[in-house]
Formats: sequence, C-alpha cells, structure tokens
Amino acid sequence: MTRTGPERRPTLADVAARAGVSTALVSIVMREAPGASAATRERVRRAADEIGYRPDSRARLLRSSRSRLLGVVFGVQHAFHGDLLTGLYDAAEQAGYELALSAVTPGRGEQPAVDSLLRDRCEALVLLGPQSPAATLTDLATRLPVVVLARPVRSATVDVVRTADDEGMRLAVDHLVALGHRDVVHVDGGRAPGAAERRRGYREALQRHGLPARVVAGGLTEDDGAAAARRLLEGPLPSAVTVFNDRCALGVLDVLRRAGRTVPGEVSVVGYDDSRIARLSSVDLTSVAQDVEQLTTLAVGRALARLDGTPVDRRELVVPPRLVVRSSTAPPS
Repeated sequence: MTRTGPERRPTLADVAARAGVSTALVSIVMREAPGASAATRERVRRAADEIGYRPDSRARLLRSSRSRLLGVVFGVQHAFHGDLLTGLYDAAEQAGYELALSAVTPGRGEQPAVDSLLRDRCEALVLLGPQSPAATLTDLATRLPVVVLARPVRSATVDVVRTADDEGMRLAVDHLVALGHRDVVHVDGGRAPGAAERRRGYREALQRHGLPARVVAGGLTEDDGAAAARRLLEGPLPSAVTVFNDRCALGVLDVLRRAGRTVPGEVSVVGYDDSRIARLSSVDLTSVAQDVEQLTTLAVGRALARLDGTPVDRRELVVPPRLVVRSSTAPPS
C-alpha cells in the first residue's frame, strides 16, 4: 500500500495502488468516462474514500476554457458586506460556481483587489459598494462582466443591483414622525456608496412633512458615529437621529449612553442595513433592512446571464427595503 503521509494530498497513483488498478483506469472513474465496469468503479471510489482522495476540481477547470469562478471585491470596514458574502456564497453554489474573494482594507485599495481576481481567471466580477469612478468600472467591464452591488453607477456596460436607499431613509423618517418626532437629525456617510441617496431620502421625507432637516458629518465606522454624537451633544439634542449605517449608529449609541443620555428615552436612533450589529440583543437597533437574499441572487444571476449571452432588459435592478423596528425608537419624552 502506498503511504500518502500527512504532508501531501493523495493522488490518482495512490488511489490506483490502493485499488489494485492502473492510474488510467482511476482517471476514467473519476472523470465518469466510459471504460470501467460497475464493480471497478465501486472499488476505485471506495479506495479513494479510504485514503481521503478528492478530485482537484480547480485543476480540471483550468484545463478547460472555464474557471467557474466569480470574483468578489468587498470592504473589511463594512459590516453589511459580511451578510452579502454569505448570500453570494449560497447563490453561487446553487449555480455551480465558486467565489474568489479579494478584500479592500485601509492599506489595500480596490485596484490591487481587482487585479488579484483577474489573475485568478475569474469569469465575472461582483463588486460590493466600490469606490472606483464610473469610468474605471466601465473600462473594467470591457474585459469581463462586472456587476456592482449596493451602489448606483451610470454606465452603459456595468450591471447594477442595489437597494432603493432613498426610499429606505424615507421609511426611517416616516417611522420617527409617526411616533411624534419633529427634530430629526441625519448622521451621514460622507462619500460612501449609497450615502448621497440616503441623504436625499432623508431631506425629501422631512420636506414632505414640513419639518427642518439637519445633516451631521458621519462615516462608515463606530469612530465616525462617536465623533458625530459628540458634536450633537455640544448643542440642543435632537429627539431622533437617523444614521448612515448600523456600524456608525453603534458609535452614536455608545457616546450617547456614556454621556448619560437614554435611548430611546431622550433620543431615538435608527440605523441602516439591519446587519448582525443591529440584531444583537445588547444593541436592538431599529434599522432599515436590505433584502440580502434577493440582492445576492440577482447579482449572481446577472453575472451568469452576461456570461451565457442572455439578453437583459435593463442594467440596473433596484430592490425595495423594509424597516425593522426594535427598541431604539419610541415616542419622544
């Protein structure tokens, strides 16, 4: 019997030695090609299981013209991107594809992240809330199908799947106004994808209710939310705050509570994304939910449609949001 040892993966030759057949016959069985009896196939598969042999699907695909890989660029600073990745894995698996991930970090930009996926021979790219300008994304789409998830892009060649972010913020404002709030401040996301749309939805909703709007600079992270909350504490505190995302809202909540301000007693807070952060029992944040399953299923489906040459009627698919009410909002005291 061939000893494989812990230091290397079992090979076809190891399976052949275990089963007492030729390597060529093992190859026939593993490829499910004709030329082997049912008894031989059973013996070879049993030998493969006994020594832990697994066919190298990536190598087999590389020998063909298809990699069946979808490349995904995501940001480590975005809590919601983790939820999207889970959905993308599920959608890709159902379609018989695998994901290759490449992260954008504070020290690694989008271009290196994209370049690494191109070297992996990905068939299409799904970019989560990319910061790159539309011209750069359009140029990338001349090389392979590109689907942008969670950001609007004006381009004739880039497909977009996103939530109606302005509508989501209108839902948040309408909820707060229905509770009786008349002083609602928005902590925004700066230049982050979706921030402009959420600002617009906030302003339009308050204008429709005949109430004043006030935007405070925020950002993506807890530190950004904390800085915004400290600015709010410098003046008269509003009765309610809408925040660009859940992670930023967490920073707002932390500073308010450390300052002795009660939520929702003195200030109601609404986040955005309904990420895992919002659902923590210690946070229990009212938040605008994005339909992760629909967003990711549409994104993978659009990428595969481009690969298969299937005609599509429009390049942008917009998914409606919904509001999830938890204990961080209540009528004003």
